[in-house]
Amino acid sequence: MAEVGRAISATISPHWLRDNAWLLARRARQIRDNPAAQRWLLRPIVVRRGARPVAGTINFHGGPDERGMVEVGYVLLPRFRGRGYAIEAVRALLAWAERDPRVSVFRASVSPENERSLNLIAKLGFVHVGEQLDPEDGLELVFELPVRRSSV
Repeated sequence: MAEVGRAISATISPHWLRDNAWLLARRARQIRDNPAAQRWLLRPIVVRRGARPVAGTINFHGGPDERGMVEVGYVLLPRFRGRGYAIEAVRALLAWAERDPRVSVFRASVSPENERSLNLIAKLGFVHVGEQLDPEDGLELVFELPVRRSSV
């Protein structure tokens, strides 16, 4: 873990790896099955001040599907919530993905009880398009945001 921290010039909490082991294993399987998906997957959210702690993770669930959709996912450690890190990270990830011409729409699936995420995606302009029942997370509200590319 210390080696990963050095590689990204950040401090990784000993609890971070334990709490994210399931996600790391899932993303490792995705990369093994489809190495081209790696660029769409797990990224740390690193605070740029002080000891540069890893505040959480952000990713897409995979590369663009047949309709050009990519779904964003993120999680912050509790002590970093409410400081604007999530919206900054999501904006940066969406801006990065907009440069890929295959991407036409962003998706976010959010628990109806997750007020912080519901507020975040509302600020970004996501629109409610439906609901789904996730086998792991239960009921989720589905939101989408079309990519806005300039015609210049």
